[in-house]
Amino acid sequence: MTDQVLTPPPHVEPVVFTRDMLDWLPWLEPMAEEGLTARHMTALVEAARAKSPYFRLLVRDPEVLEARTLTDKDIFYNPEAGLPRAERELAAAATSRSNGCIYCASVHARFAATYSKRVDDVDRLLKEGVEAPLDPRWQAIVAASVALTATPITFGPEHVDALRAAGLDDAAIVDVINAASFFNWANRLMLSLGEPSAPPPKG
Repeated sequence: MTDQVLTPPPHVEPVVFTRDMLDWLPWLEPMAEEGLTARHMTALVEAARAKSPYFRLLVRDPEVLEARTLTDKDIFYNPEAGLPRAERELAAAATSRSNGCIYCASVHARFAATYSKRVDDVDRLLKEGVEAPLDPRWQAIVAASVALTATPITFGPEHVDALRAAGLDDAAIVDVINAASFFNWANRLMLSLGEPSAPPPKG
């Protein structure tokens, strides 16, 4: 069966970066939830992801999705040394802001704000972009993430030096690289498969 190209239903597509929770509408037909097999559910890693059209679309290739999800979880949820969770999320939010992925930026900015409690700084990044003034540590993380996002070869010794000067050890620097690199790829995948949608107003 060939993939069916979808026309998203009428919706409001967000045009500014936000921490609000957004919906995501696919341009290709996801698998039906009732059609998911045991292999598909294993690949989703978490059963709740069966409700997501994005993951039901990616689960068409269960081996790739399972590897992708386990990699994602190791980068962002592994507490053994390295960067605090808030700053892993900051790297993902900065990458998504640079790439123009409003949906991914909303998710990871929300996490960065929650874990860091630095809501004003996160909102400044969303509003003003990756050149927004931040403290030296966050500025170094954002600059390194953006360099990896633009063209990976532009990430160089000067970024590592700035991260070390800001107090990051080698494990933390690897976390910055992993978080930014993963979302540099993930943004492009999401941007090519669908579009964000603002949820309908309540009431």
